[in-house]
Amino acid sequence: MSDAAPSSTHLVLIPSYNTGTMLPKTVKAARQFWCPVWVVVDGSTDDSAQILKSMAESDSGLKIFVLPDNQGKGAAVLHGLHAAAAAGYSHALVMDADGQHPADKIPEFMACSQQRPDALILGCPVFDSSAPLLRVGGRKLSNAWADLETLWMGIGDSLFGFRVYPVQALRQVMANNYWMRRFDFDPEAAVRLCWRGVRPINIAAPVKYFRPEEGGVSHFNYLRDNLLLSWMHLRLMCGFVPRLPLLLWRRCFHEQRK
Repeated sequence: MSDAAPSSTHLVLIPSYNTGTMLPKTVKAARQFWCPVWVVVDGSTDDSAQILKSMAESDSGLKIFVLPDNQGKGAAVLHGLHAAAAAGYSHALVMDADGQHPADKIPEFMACSQQRPDALILGCPVFDSSAPLLRVGGRKLSNAWADLETLWMGIGDSLFGFRVYPVQALRQVMANNYWMRRFDFDPEAAVRLCWRGVRPINIAAPVKYFRPEEGGVSHFNYLRDNLLLSWMHLRLMCGFVPRLPLLLWRRCFHEQRK
C-alpha cells in the first residue's frame, strides 16, 4: 500500500463487474501509488465483494461499496461520485478494474489535476501488440465523432477510461441525463464536460490487454455496445446543433487568448 498521506481532495475510483483475479491485483497496484482508493462492486457474482472487504479490513485507505445488482459502469461511477462529494472530495481518478490501466501513472495524473483543478485530465492510450486491431481501429470512428461534437476541443481519446474528473461538474452532467450509465459513459462524459467549458488535458498512458489465460476479462459486446455508441453519438449530435453558436464563440475566444 502507499506510504503517502491520504489526499483530502483526490481519490481513485474503480468500478468493477466480475473482473475475477485481476480486481485485487488492480486494487493493490492502485493502493501502491495513491490513498484513498474506493471500489464500487457493481452487482458482481464472482466473490469480488468478499475478497475486497477482507482486504479493506487491514487497509484504512481502501473503501468498498457494493451495489446489489449490475447497473453499468456509469451508474457505478455515479454512485462513487455521490459518496465522494458527501465526503468532501473534489476530484476522482476513474480507472478500470481489469488491469489494463497503468497504476504507476496515478501520481502524474493527480498532480496535473491538482495544478489544473478546473480541467478534465484524459489518458491518451499507447497501445502495444496485445491490443485487438479491431477495437483499436473502431475507436477512431468514435473519436472522430467526439472531435466534431466538441469542435476539436482536444479529446485525445473518447473511450479510454483512465481519467481524473471534477466530481461536481460530472455529477451535474449526469443528473440531467438518463443515459451515460453503461458503456456509453466514457465518451459522453468527455463530450458533455467539454460542452460545459471544462478543458481537456491529455497525458499519454500505456494500456495492456490481457489474454484470458492471463486472467483478462472483457464484457465488451461488439454488436450491443457499438449500437449503444451509435445511439449515443446520435443523441450528442442532436445536442450539438443548438450548442453550435456557443461552441463557436468559445472556440474563437480560446484561439484569441493563445
